Amino acid sequence: MMSYALFVGCQIPECVPQYETAARKVLGAIDVEVADLEFNCCGYPMRDTSFESYLLASARNMALAESKGLNLLTLCKCCLGSLKAAQNFLFQHKNLRTLVNDILGREGLVYSGSCQVKHLQSMLYHDLGPEKISDLVKRPFAGLKVAPFYGCHALRPSRVTGFDNPYDPHIIDDLLKAIGIESLPWDGRLKCCGAPLRDKNQDLSLETIQTRIAEANRAEAQVLGVDCPHTFKQMQWAFETLGGEGLGELRGVAVYPQLLGLALGLDPRGLGLDENRPRSGCVANFLAPEHPLPPKEEPKAKPKPKAKAKPKAEKAADKAKDAA
Repeated sequence: MMSYALFVGCQIPECVPQYETAARKVLGAIDVEVADLEFNCCGYPMRDTSFESYLLASARNMALAESKGLNLLTLCKCCLGSLKAAQNFLFQHKNLRTLVNDILGREGLVYSGSCQVKHLQSMLYHDLGPEKISDLVKRPFAGLKVAPFYGCHALRPSRVTGFDNPYDPHIIDDLLKAIGIESLPWDGRLKCCGAPLRDKNQDLSLETIQTRIAEANRAEAQVLGVDCPHTFKQMQWAFETLGGEGLGELRGVAVYPQLLGLALGLDPRGLGLDENRPRSGCVANFLAPEHPLPPKEEPKAKPKPKAKAKPKAEKAADKAKDAA
């Protein structure tokens, strides 16, 4: 059984709790054990105001995982980028590592850099594999077209995150195909959702996510596949601002654990699809029926044993009785 320290971050519990719920259900179904440690923020919000505080926050999370002998599994792609960047800085700058460890030592922690940081999709692809996932599927999808949003923080800088080829990624496409979904090569798959602009220029931010929605519609996508809480919030904001008409033919938005959970035969009510905005419960309509078990063969009736032929003496005696 694989074991990880699960890092859910700040945004997911607050804004997309169904992502965490579905991820935990799926991890349990595929026999991946997760530990919940006393993590803090990944430090990303502090990068531009106090770089050393950011490094300390990230290093503490990784040191906690190291203290339990576990690698760290993230759901948020922003947290993935933040933790991996801190890991890279601390590897390159011994003075920063010393400074961080002096502070961590006050609570008995040490950051050594031995902890691996992985995103859920990376773990599913590299540690489990699409073929194994296909073997576990009970109800594959049939006819569902998804436009996968790869996300900026997971792909760039690629030498730091190591998630996938930033110019021609394939991991998410392969994971979708493993459960019977048609993954579309749409124009917006590697572009920004507009979330970083929202606090500075709401009009431009909304225009950006509208452009992504239009690109997904041109590709004839039925669902937008999103695994970044910031992009998920952008889609929710666009839906609330523009209404259903603003989404065109898109029927909803979903995170990969929700789709995988359905394909594994998990109860849709426990995956939070109706908590998505727009709601995505309709994706269950694209599930193929479960393969029926072959009918049990009725045991064949045993042939009755043939009566043994009577000897001639017995036959003669029987005739004499009949004559009398």
